[in-house]
Amino acid sequence: MKYDFTTVMDRHGKDAVAVDGLGTDPGFAPEPPKDGFDTIPMWIADMNFATVPTIQEAIIERAKHPAFGYFDPTDKYYNAIIDWQKTRNGVDGLKPEHIGYENGVLGGVISTVTAFAAPGDSVLLHSPTYVGFTHAIESNGYHIVHSPLKPDENGVWRMDFDDMDRKLKENNIHVAVFCSPHNPCGRVWERWEIEKAMEVYRANDCVVIADEIWSDIILGDHKHIPTQSVSEDARNRVAAMYAPSKTFNLAGLVGSYHIIYNKYLRDRVVSKGAKPEYNAMNVLSMHALIGAYRPEGHEWVDELRQVIGGNVDYVCDYFAEHFPSVTFGRPEGTYMLFLDCTAWCEAHNITLDELLTRAWNVGVAVQDGRQFKAPCAIRMNLALPLSRVKEAMERLSKYVFID
Repeated sequence: MKYDFTTVMDRHGKDAVAVDGLGTDPGFAPEPPKDGFDTIPMWIADMNFATVPTIQEAIIERAKHPAFGYFDPTDKYYNAIIDWQKTRNGVDGLKPEHIGYENGVLGGVISTVTAFAAPGDSVLLHSPTYVGFTHAIESNGYHIVHSPLKPDENGVWRMDFDDMDRKLKENNIHVAVFCSPHNPCGRVWERWEIEKAMEVYRANDCVVIADEIWSDIILGDHKHIPTQSVSEDARNRVAAMYAPSKTFNLAGLVGSYHIIYNKYLRDRVVSKGAKPEYNAMNVLSMHALIGAYRPEGHEWVDELRQVIGGNVDYVCDYFAEHFPSVTFGRPEGTYMLFLDCTAWCEAHNITLDELLTRAWNVGVAVQDGRQFKAPCAIRMNLALPLSRVKEAMERLSKYVFID
């Protein structure tokens, strides 16, 4: 490969919650390991790979100029997004006026929710549910109604369209969040699934917030279908949120963007973000995006997908062979694996808390799946060098999933 996905980075003291945040936020962060074990960060959703060098080059080149005053997004910024969306997702007709900066995807979610729902209103989400949605939506005074995803006979997570329709009607819901690809389940929705979901949302007059931040990390032969592309109604009903942050590990720079085609919808969302004067781009995050979306970034992402796909195959095969009672849907996108430990814990008379403590004690810093509205689950980040993934599996066999 052209790029390095094998070097184990020491991230301690380098502004990394993944390693320095252990033990600092009980109930959210894992506990630090016992003496004799180093940390294998497999919880919070950032990657343990060096990003594509063109990002650093773009930031450094801009930082050579000693003034960092007020600025407006450049044509290079908009053109980089338009080219990226066309090349990666087949998007045609995207113009600069359809693109707007967001201080993080969750900021865009809240701007849209507050533009079209009043505090106390309900919002529909699928469960398992990304913990960031839960915190952001509930802390702003909204009630979340969950429509559970259900594994089919092959273990593939599926939407229950009848349940969605019923809950939208029963709770008078007119705003829904649609996560595509899905976090934490790793589903890459097929076109017919998105079309059917959008029919349900249309029938209930819902504004749809499509979180598509994971859309670049698609595994195997799966393909991301932009939610806005499935129909003219979807194009006008959906506020889609994107970012280079998951793809290139840029969360610490803060720089997301929305794509909203419908002018009325766009005006309301932009107004919500603009009036508090908080939603302003950082000049270095703009240059980071431009550096990320260069041709080298396309090459880097293609290699990244191969590496993550290999890690996913290794871990899924390992669990199937060594811990068959731990069930999961094989991820089709993202770098997260969501493990249902219910049967294993019941068979071994152990609680999830005890299982997590075993893992954390030996440095396998996985995430408590109860944060995602699953009663006995673990979320595992597989965006690490394969050597660390293998070490984690060995520790799980020796110290954690034991009789």
